[in-house]
Amino acid sequence: MFRITKEFHFSASHQLSHLPLEHQCARLHGHNYIVVVELSSQTLNEDGFVRDYHDLKPLKDYIDERFDHRHLNEVLGHDKVTSEYLAKHFFDWCRERLPETSAVRVSETPKTWAEYRP
Repeated sequence: MFRITKEFHFSASHQLSHLPLEHQCARLHGHNYIVVVELSSQTLNEDGFVRDYHDLKPLKDYIDERFDHRHLNEVLGHDKVTSEYLAKHFFDWCRERLPETSAVRVSETPKTWAEYRP
């Protein structure tokens, strides 16, 4: 199996208002997110790629236009915008456009990661 990954960055706020008031994530706060998209294939295309990295530019544009410097609760329309939820959201978005998508990882901090992999 061949695998490639590409990393994207954005900054945004969110609030997990369903959590108890004493939980730090119940307060409005922000993160410098990292999104890593993984694409996999048993074979390479005629150019020797799983997929040309340039084909991932629409994801960069989507993140920059819709997520960067935004309040994620408003963007996604609910109050449970966790890294796990974002990983699934970006996976679904990518898989619809790039069938080789095999996983998406999202980080809120340098020490924490969530991954969606079907």
